[in-house]
Amino acid sequence: MIKRKKTRQIKVGQVAIGGDAPIAVQSMTNTDTRDVEKTVAQIHGLEEAGCEIIRVAVLDLEAAEAIKAIRDRITIPLIADIHFDARLAIASMENGAQGIRINPGNLGGPDKLARVVTAAKAHQVPIRVGVNSGSVEKDILKKHGHPTPAALVESALRNIRLLEDLDFREIKISIKSSDAMTTVDAYRLLAEQTDYPLHLGVTEAGGLIAGTVKSSVALGMLLYEGIGDTFRISLTRDPVEEIRVSYELLRSLHIRERGPELISCPTCGRCQVNLFGLAEEVERHIQRIKTPLKIAVMGCVVNGPGEAREADIGVAGGHGVGIIFKKGQLYKKVAEEQLLDVFLSEIDKMTKELH
Repeated sequence: MIKRKKTRQIKVGQVAIGGDAPIAVQSMTNTDTRDVEKTVAQIHGLEEAGCEIIRVAVLDLEAAEAIKAIRDRITIPLIADIHFDARLAIASMENGAQGIRINPGNLGGPDKLARVVTAAKAHQVPIRVGVNSGSVEKDILKKHGHPTPAALVESALRNIRLLEDLDFREIKISIKSSDAMTTVDAYRLLAEQTDYPLHLGVTEAGGLIAGTVKSSVALGMLLYEGIGDTFRISLTRDPVEEIRVSYELLRSLHIRERGPELISCPTCGRCQVNLFGLAEEVERHIQRIKTPLKIAVMGCVVNGPGEAREADIGVAGGHGVGIIFKKGQLYKKVAEEQLLDVFLSEIDKMTKELH
C-alpha cells in the first residue's frame, strides 16, 4: 500500500490536485493552438483515451484568443503554457484557461508578474511553477555548477516565493530534468521542503521506447514513494500514447486502473499461431474500452492455458487453432483463421456483461 505524501489541494477546473485526490493524468497538444479544429480533434482523442487535464502552447495573442473556442468544445480542464510574455498569460485567463504554466522569474519583472497574479486571483486560476534543467537562473547555475537536483529545487523555491510575496498560494510545482535520476533526486528534495502539490515529469524524455522507459523509471520510483499528485509522460509521439503509458504505469503500481489489462507472451519457437498480429489487433481494439478487464493472449500450450485461465478472458494458441477461456473455464476451440474475429466478439460481449 503506497502512502501518499500529504499536500495541500488545489483545483484545475473541476479536477482536484493534491490532498487525497486521485493522481491526475495530463498531456499536451502538439497542434498549432491557433488551429481550433485540429486542436479540438486532438483533445477529443485524448479525452477518449482518459486524459484528465490538457495543456496547450500559447505562442501569441491569436493562440490565447483561440482558447475560448477550444474550451467551448472540450470537457476536460485546459492549461495555457506561457513563456516570457505576461500579456499572453493574462489573455489566456481572460479567454477561459483554467490553469497556467509559467516560470515567474522570466515574465519581465515584478510589475508584470503582479499583473498575472491579479488576473489569476480574479479568474480563480491556479499557477504551475515550471522549472526545467534548461531554465535555471544563471546565478544558481554558477553556484551549483550545473542543473543539479539542489539547483532545480532552489530555483523552484525562489519562484514560489515571488508568488507568495504577492499573497498567491494556488500553486503546483514541477522541476523536470531530461535525466531520470536527477529528476528523482530533485523531487525527493523538493517534497521535503514544501507541501504544494507536485506535477511530475521527465522533460525531453524521447520517443516511444526511450521516453517510456526513462519516464517509467523516474515517475515509478517517485509515485511508489508517495511523491506526486499529477503527471505527464512526455513522448515524441502522438500524445494519445502518453495517456496509454500513463495508465499502464499507474496500473503496475496498483494506484489506478482504467480499461483492460492485456497480458501477452513474447513468443518463442513453440508458438504455432500468428501471435504478433493477434496481440496487436487485440491491443488496438481494446483502446476504446473503459471497463477494467484482464485479457490474455498466449502463443502455446506451455504457459498459455494457465495464464488464459487466470484472465477474465484469454486465448491460448495451438497448431492452427486457438482455445478461448472465460473466467478460468475452457469456452471454445476456434480455427486460427476465425480466431481474431471470434475473440474480439467475445471481449465485446464480456465488456457489455460487466458494464
